[in-house]
Amino acid sequence: MEHGRCRDMDPAIFFPNDGIGVQVAQRICTECPAKAPCLEYALANRIDHGVWGGTSERERRRILRSRRLARVQISAN
Repeated sequence: MEHGRCRDMDPAIFFPNDGIGVQVAQRICTECPAKAPCLEYALANRIDHGVWGGTSERERRRILRSRRLARVQISAN
């Protein structure tokens, strides 16, 4: 995360309380070199709040759900 575009920004930007704030944070993440590892960190640690790796809380829940379903399908085969 020391390589993230967010490292010198106010953390409050990434913990918005409205959809517009989420979009602002996501735009910052768009070209960030640490975007993928940031997202994986948030997923691995089940971080429920804020924008991480360019994703909102809802988007991370969807990613976790789809990964869980994929693991179930693989183990069923």
